[in-house]
Amino acid sequence: MIDQDGSIGDGGNGGISRRRFLTSSLASGAASLLAGAVTEELLAPPLLAQSNLTPDQAIKELMDGNARFVAGKLTSFEQDLKILKEHTVDKQEPFAALLSCADSRVPVELIFDQSIGHIFVTRVAGNVVTPEIIGSLEYGAAVLGTKAILVLGHASCGAVKAAMYGKPVPGQISSLFPHIQPAVDEAHHDLDAAIKANARIQADLLRKSSPVLSEMVKDGKLKVVAGMYDLGSGKVTLLES
Repeated sequence: MIDQDGSIGDGGNGGISRRRFLTSSLASGAASLLAGAVTEELLAPPLLAQSNLTPDQAIKELMDGNARFVAGKLTSFEQDLKILKEHTVDKQEPFAALLSCADSRVPVELIFDQSIGHIFVTRVAGNVVTPEIIGSLEYGAAVLGTKAILVLGHASCGAVKAAMYGKPVPGQISSLFPHIQPAVDEAHHDLDAAIKANARIQADLLRKSSPVLSEMVKDGKLKVVAGMYDLGSGKVTLLES
């Protein structure tokens, strides 16, 4: 019941004024909305926007994720994929990029415990640098803002082994060999050494052959490193390059 003085109540002095009622209701509604927004923000998994990370921090985030993978304590699967997809429909902000071998035993997002929108991945047998790979990684760094590029070799790489032994292969598989040959020559036919050398050489090529990437490296906006993935242990080791 609304009284003549604008109060809401039973018609007596116990009613509260309409203004106080509306103010109270609006305040309560605003508080509920704010609480809902805060709750949603807390429940939503943090998107690792690259603007919040330095190149060194981006590398650390990858290595921390690999440590979780090795320990069997993954966190990426706990993140709400529905929210991640909604947040990345219109844009992507990966914090790092990977140049990995196409080998099916090297599931890049999984071994670094990363989820949708976190890393920008390029893959090709032998993790070799080609114009197309350079263009893709330039896009990741210059347009999307990735802070680090990791060139990832892996144990028992078939592409490096094939280049090393030079046996006849079908189709255009041999087109990979010239890219890998410098590593084979450096390693003197030691397969493990050649795989590591190949990752380092490809990382160095990215730093030097792309004016876009080299300028970003020079300005401290980007870091390009090489790494080695062990198929047995799941561990990634950074290589000096």
